[in-house]
Amino acid sequence: MNDDIDRTLPMDVADALRETEETLSVAESCTGGLIGAAITAVPGASDYFESGLTTYAYDAKRRHLGVGREPLDEHGAVSEPVAREMARGVRDVTNVTWGVSTTGVAGPTGGSEETPVGTVFIGIAYAGPWGSESSYATVSRYEFSGDRADVRAKTVDRALADLLAEINGQHPEAVDAETDIDLETNADTDADTGTDTNSAE
Repeated sequence: MNDDIDRTLPMDVADALRETEETLSVAESCTGGLIGAAITAVPGASDYFESGLTTYAYDAKRRHLGVGREPLDEHGAVSEPVAREMARGVRDVTNVTWGVSTTGVAGPTGGSEETPVGTVFIGIAYAGPWGSESSYATVSRYEFSGDRADVRAKTVDRALADLLAEINGQHPEAVDAETDIDLETNADTDADTGTDTNSAE
C-alpha cells in the first residue's frame, strides 16, 4: 500500500495548534485512520490531539458521532451533509476546538455518476468560545485521481491543509506564512467545487 503522506503538513498543524493552545479530533471514513496516524507521527502530539475515530459504517457514524439517520438515508454517507455532521459530531463528543471529517469513494469500485471514484468530502468544524457565536462547520468537495492509495493519501494531505487554512482564518499569526496550503499534489483535482463556509452555528 502506497499511502505516501507528506509529513511536513502534520508538523505545520502541530506548530499551529501548539501556538494557539487549541485541540483536535478527527472522524475518518474513507481514510480509515490515516489522518490520526499522520498526526500522531509527530512527537508530542498528545499536547493537542484528543482522539481519532474510524467511523466506517452507517451505524458507527450514528452511534459515535450522532450523525442523523435522515442525512444518511437521503444523501448517503459520501455527501456534504454527512461530512458536516461528522465534523461537528467529533468536535462536540470529544470536546475539542477543531473537528475534521473525511468521507469518500476511494475505489476501485463503489462510484456512481453523481459521486465517481475519487470523490471526497472533507469537513472542518470549529468551536468558538462560549457566547461568541463564532462556531461553524464547513465542507469541501474534491475529486482526486489515482488508485485507492493515491486517493486516500491525497485526502489526508488535503484535510490537513484545509485545517491549516481554517486555523489561519481564526489566528493568522499562528500559521507560518511560508506554509504551502495549496497543495501541488492536488493540482490535478477539481478542488472546492462544493465549499460552504456560510454555516455558522
